[in-house]
Amino acid sequence: MKKIHNALDDDMRPEYDFASMKGGVRGKYAKRTREGTNIVLLAPEVVEAFPTEDSVNEALRGVLSTTRAVRRGGGLPNKALRPTSRLRSASEKAKKRSRAARG
Repeated sequence: MKKIHNALDDDMRPEYDFASMKGGVRGKYAKRTREGTNIVLLAPEVVEAFPTEDSVNEALRGVLSTTRAVRRGGGLPNKALRPTSRLRSASEKAKKRSRAARG
């Protein structure tokens, strides 16, 4: 009777015995493969919002553009977009300057 090979026990055929091969190095190309790929797992709700690779890249480019603009300009350009704490402190400083200028 012929013995049936169980795929759950072993995926490879017996003739593919790599342990007996000379010169084989485990993981020889693993580093090169990792450097060439950049896989990121997204949460399900993010996948719904950005279903394609292009949509994800476009959104991230927008974030980078905004970040660069804020860093170059030292802050947000429009006062309406600034947090209220900055607006209050700026207006208080202006009042103090005007009083000091009056003498």
